[in-house]
Amino acid sequence: MSLRNYLTSRVFFLQILLAAAIIAVLAYLFMHWLTFTTDHGHEIEVPNLAKLTEEQVEEKLDELDLDYVLLDSVDYKSVFPKYSVVEQDPLPGTKVKVGRKIYIKINSSGFSSVRIPDLIEKTYREAVPTLKALGLEEGTITYIPNLGKDMVLEMRYKGRNLKVGDRVLKASKIDLVLGDGKATYEDEGEAMDSTAVPTTETPANE
Repeated sequence: MSLRNYLTSRVFFLQILLAAAIIAVLAYLFMHWLTFTTDHGHEIEVPNLAKLTEEQVEEKLDELDLDYVLLDSVDYKSVFPKYSVVEQDPLPGTKVKVGRKIYIKINSSGFSSVRIPDLIEKTYREAVPTLKALGLEEGTITYIPNLGKDMVLEMRYKGRNLKVGDRVLKASKIDLVLGDGKATYEDEGEAMDSTAVPTTETPANE
């Protein structure tokens, strides 16, 4: 039988159909095996772990066949309970497979302390970013007569004067006493007297 006759024969077409059927069956079995091994279609939604303790996290994830890894503690955040989850990865609502690890960060037990930087004779615009970089907040701004316009003359916390190197808790509000730029050389010494009555204003260049 010539090649041309063979390619147009019934036997050839039956062999083609048989080969196609075998390929289809193998493809089906492969996809079925792949679905089984990857647990496709059996995904779990990651729960919201915010404000849960580590013990509560373990209990909740065990029920869902998930695991967790504690990465670290973060600086204390007052809106979260002590030792509770502040951050998680993956985020709540994410679809994951059974056994997936959820990475968490825990709130610390309280604010840590920081040293007061040297802000004396720094400008208001220099002082505020320095405070924020240390985790401190800007408190009340008052002005007293002094040639240095918006220059820091004193730092205060809860009514007491602070010295460079004093320790306060993070998130503390530091009050700043600034110069108003209106004093003259003759009365500058008098203006700095502790009996001077400060006035509360907003820095002109804020």
